Amino acid sequence: MAKIILTHEVTGLGAPGDIVEVKDGYARNYLIPRSLATPWTKGAEKNVSAIRRARKAREIATLDEAKAIRDSLQANPVTVSAKSGESGRLFGAVTTSEIAAAITAAGAPAVDKRKIEVAQAIKSTGEYTVQVRLHPEVSATVTVKVVSA
Repeated sequence: MAKIILTHEVTGLGAPGDIVEVKDGYARNYLIPRSLATPWTKGAEKNVSAIRRARKAREIATLDEAKAIRDSLQANPVTVSAKSGESGRLFGAVTTSEIAAAITAAGAPAVDKRKIEVAQAIKSTGEYTVQVRLHPEVSATVTVKVVSA
């Protein structure tokens, strides 16, 4: 088992600044090469407080605020335009950063692209639902309409 410090949020494992133990191969082959984690050392553990402060600054402060943002996101569908062919198939896929930009353009508060979870890659026009984790206890279901540009 390898002891690591998470630098980004990993679903099912933890949040930035958490110190977790995972299997050696998972840490060596997946988490560390993708810069999702760093190996644990006594010196690196001192940097954990800085990571936690940065995370706290990005997070939504209260549960009530998160619920208010969830209600506004679920009430208003988001429209993303992308290049597509005749049959409605996209040239590429809609990314979480494009969805985050569309949410902000729709007048909602800015959402971190890492908090958006897309079940399957969006590769054609139509309506899709995505999950947005606003708070550890609050998650919003957002309707994304993909239209041809």
